[in-house]
Amino acid sequence: MEEYIDRVLISKEELGKRVVELGAEITRDYEGKKILVLGILKGAVPFMADLIREIKLPLAYDFMALSSYGVSTQSSGVVRILKDLERSVEDVHILIAEDIVDTGLTLKYLKENLRARNPLSVKVVTLLDKAARRKADVTPDYNGFSIPDEFVVGYGLDFNEEYRNLPYIGVLKQEAYEIN
Repeated sequence: MEEYIDRVLISKEELGKRVVELGAEITRDYEGKKILVLGILKGAVPFMADLIREIKLPLAYDFMALSSYGVSTQSSGVVRILKDLERSVEDVHILIAEDIVDTGLTLKYLKENLRARNPLSVKVVTLLDKAARRKADVTPDYNGFSIPDEFVVGYGLDFNEEYRNLPYIGVLKQEAYEIN
C-alpha cells in the first residue's frame, strides 16, 4: 500500500499536536454551550474521534454521509445525502467536522441544508484546507492545516476506499490513481 505514497505531507505527530490545539480552541470558543459535533462520513471519522476527546465540554455527536466524488479524484459538484442526521438540530450549536475542504461545493450545500433546520449556529472544523481548488465561497472556522493542491490520503482520507488507515497524511503518487 505505501509504495504508492510519494511522501508524508503531515506526520502522525504533527496531526496529534494540531488536534490538541484545535480541541483547546473549540473548548474556549464554546464555553458554557452544548454542541453537536457532526462528522462527515467516512473521511472525518479518525479526525473527529481524536478531536472530540480534546474538547472539554458537554457534547453530542452524529454523522452524515454525503457524496460528490464517487470513485473519481474530482468532485462532480452534485451533492447527494447518503445518510442524514438521526436527531433534530433545532436550537443546537452545530460544529461540522470535515476531513478536507476542497472545492467547497459539498460544504456550501451542507451548511445551507443545516441552516434551514434552525440550529443556533453552524461552524466548521476541518483537518485540511485546500483553498487553491475552492469554487464556492466557504471558509472553515477552524483549520488544522492548509495544504497545496495535491491528492492526499491517510488519517481517514481515501482513494477508492483505500489508504484511510494510514496514521499520517501522505501525497498519493499520480500512478496510483491513473492505474485504477
